Amino acid sequence: MSENATPATKTVLITGTSSGAGLAAAVAAAQAGFTVVATVRDLDRTTALREAAHAAGVELDIRRLDVTEPDSIEAAISGVLATHGRLDAVVNNAGVGSIGTLELLDLDQIRYGMEVNFFGVLAVSRAALPHLRASGGRLVTVGSAYGAVGQPFNEAYCAGKAATETYMEALATVAAEVGVTVSVVQPGPIASSFGDNMPIDRVALRAAAEAGPYKAAYANYLTYLPGMIAGAVQTSAEVAEYVVYALTDPAPPFRIQTSDFSRSFVADKLVDVDGSAVQAITRQWLVPADTGVNP
Repeated sequence: MSENATPATKTVLITGTSSGAGLAAAVAAAQAGFTVVATVRDLDRTTALREAAHAAGVELDIRRLDVTEPDSIEAAISGVLATHGRLDAVVNNAGVGSIGTLELLDLDQIRYGMEVNFFGVLAVSRAALPHLRASGGRLVTVGSAYGAVGQPFNEAYCAGKAATETYMEALATVAAEVGVTVSVVQPGPIASSFGDNMPIDRVALRAAAEAGPYKAAYANYLTYLPGMIAGAVQTSAEVAEYVVYALTDPAPPFRIQTSDFSRSFVADKLVDVDGSAVQAITRQWLVPADTGVNP
């Protein structure tokens, strides 16, 4: 962040704040002293955001921003500069989920996920970077532990997060040369309404899976998943604390896990040179519990 800006004068733009971690991050950043521009794709879906801000006793500048629309991105950022005179940080949080596997999704569904989770992040970041260079600012992206470890039947979502996190990892050293700090926050499972934004009909997906060659694997996955994540789920507010850390720490790391689960999950991948360990872990999600297959 710029050395001559106090917390009360720093402006952060956060995408995807209508619910979940984005909503919590907007409120937490405002409580930390930032001027928060909380953006949403649909201004008709801001009731929860406004109620949370009111309950916390903070003010938010709520604006429309659709990460898939270049004109929307430009309008939001130019509006921030016109109103607040500066942009000190961006938090890329907007995203969509995807449940399915390659034969059960069409390519348009996969492309849409990449458009939001990858190209949308790049579009917002690219538009913001000149202003972040001017302020010596921060570029923070909310990724996922599943961007490190590919999760069965979640391939498109994992691919988008992996592409984004790798891009940001490569960008971080370049951005640092011009005074911009880049970080990626990696949550594990979050208890939020994020699943409501998945562009897949779960009933239709189940029917397709049960009628096809993935019937057994998908059924085992649905049985195994709740138990696997039961002790790992975080609240959105807990994840938001790490977003604020990325915005305020004097020298934040590039990769920031938000829980023991995500730290362990990411660590498994980073030491798995040939991929066999991760394959063993994820394969157990697709087989009956009594087969004796171990992670």
